[in-house]
Amino acid sequence: FLTVDPLLGGDDALRSLLDAAHGRGMRVVLDGVFNHTGRGFWPFHHVLETGASSPYRHWFHFDQAALDAGRPVLAYPGAERRNDAGGAAGPAGSGAEGGSSFERLGYRAWWDLPALPKVNTDDPAAREYLLNVAEHWIRFGIDGWRLDVPEEIADEGFWQEFRRRVKAINPDAYVVGEIWHLAPDWLRGDRFDAVMNYPLAEAILSYAGAGHFDEPLLRSHHEYGPRVQPIDGPGFATRLREVMSAYDPAVVAVQLNLLDSHDSPRFHSLVRGDRASYRLALLLQMTLPGAPCIYYGDEIGLEGGLDPDCRRAFPTDRSAWDNDVLEFVRAATALRHAEPALRRGSFAVVGAAGGGIAVERRLDAGRFVVALNNGDSPATVRVALADAAGCRLVALPLPGATLPDGLSVDEHGDVDIVVPPRSGGVFALK
Repeated sequence: FLTVDPLLGGDDALRSLLDAAHGRGMRVVLDGVFNHTGRGFWPFHHVLETGASSPYRHWFHFDQAALDAGRPVLAYPGAERRNDAGGAAGPAGSGAEGGSSFERLGYRAWWDLPALPKVNTDDPAAREYLLNVAEHWIRFGIDGWRLDVPEEIADEGFWQEFRRRVKAINPDAYVVGEIWHLAPDWLRGDRFDAVMNYPLAEAILSYAGAGHFDEPLLRSHHEYGPRVQPIDGPGFATRLREVMSAYDPAVVAVQLNLLDSHDSPRFHSLVRGDRASYRLALLLQMTLPGAPCIYYGDEIGLEGGLDPDCRRAFPTDRSAWDNDVLEFVRAATALRHAEPALRRGSFAVVGAAGGGIAVERRLDAGRFVVALNNGDSPATVRVALADAAGCRLVALPLPGATLPDGLSVDEHGDVDIVVPPRSGGVFALK
């Protein structure tokens, strides 16, 4: 695993990574944080060292009056700091102290954390530097950008210019933003290609994990807590239609579909290690429109709570891996790769009842029905398939899948599928 700070460089390390990845048909997308930097970033340190005379004083949101008055910037507060009474002031910079970072430290910091000074993208020089960084790495050979907290850059036109300059170098570069809600205004073709599809993740978790949540962990998360509630098949069908219809189909097809991330508890912990929940979720992720994203370690059952516990190191000891989970992930991803309709086909909910739901993916002659049941008893789902009278549903092999095989579609295009409890699978329409 390799981490590269695109603001600081790292050309040799990234070149080796790119060469290895591209040689294997892989693509590399860098994580770009253009809203804030580390306090070790050289322009910030130049201001710390030279004060008001630094040409970079406007690159950040410094207290300009304090700089002019020669007052020091408190970029590295600590326990050694003394209060006015001469006693120990205690740990500083946690964001929990009174006053904003601007008042306490002399500059605006992201979430008031001293280590993360916020960039002033209204400053022409700072703005141009960031856009040059975006261009540099695209020319270097990366295949796209994942952009951190883009909504916090209020500079009008920044992301539009970012897109124009990146796409001018590589029109196929993938530009995806970290936005946690439905955001159609960001995906109209002038800013991002996609966003991280957290609304879909919340819907999948609500359905696949229903009845198995670690409630204290789930409710403690700032985004999932209020939004994830148990839902049945019809409820999930409603959520799916909302998410899939929020954007143009071409946008839906490239949304970054994830189940969890470095900013959320891991899926396996949220469902208290229930493997059936994960199989349902992973099957949905691999058969719905969009670009599936597997957060490292999920494929072997890695657990983790709130940040930073969700960023645990990957276990190199294979005895700690859940090989049954890994086998299912491999099979589901292989199925997606093998069938173009599961990647690029049209999408429709074709049935939902009780804990059951069925969706159809269709591309040219390829037609597939994905059927799932999150309930503890069998679910009978009446599936309506246009232009399919007389066809048969052939169950495709997946580890643990026990769907009935050889079901016949009647003259009206209907077929009843009895989906076993806590399971799912894929049919090919023949």
